[in-house]
Amino acid sequence: MTIKLIAALALTAFTLLAGDNSVGIWKRNIDQTKYESANPNPIVDMIMVREAVPNGLKITTTGKRKDGTQINYTVTVIYDGKDYPVSGTGSVFDTIAITRKDDNTFPSVTKKGKYHMKGLTTISKDGKTMTIANKGTDAQGKQTSFTVVWDKQ
Repeated sequence: MTIKLIAALALTAFTLLAGDNSVGIWKRNIDQTKYESANPNPIVDMIMVREAVPNGLKITTTGKRKDGTQINYTVTVIYDGKDYPVSGTGSVFDTIAITRKDDNTFPSVTKKGKYHMKGLTTISKDGKTMTIANKGTDAQGKQTSFTVVWDKQ
């Protein structure tokens, strides 16, 4: 009975992880992250943990901004394109919607007031780099874009 239980748990874990190459622990690559000059990179340190849940992800992000503000937020999303609320502190958005195009490509929309970004998360072929390209309006309603690069830990 114990062996069957362990086998069932292993199969469940494998099923949850299969096909989503964004799952894992990612560290923001500050040097490779690029913001428009009007919106310089405000982050000095950030870690994102992406855990598989049925048909989606649980994302936990921690870090620090240049002004010392702490970042510690969590969101659980289903890959259905619907808005899911972000809880915690330090996020520039309060909802996120993610869909899954394939194992390495995940379109998203993040929103909070005037802040409205369309993003595209892509995982490199070797699985070591995650890039999130964003374009939209910042908290003041001005057009902006930025590309955040993450290294798999």
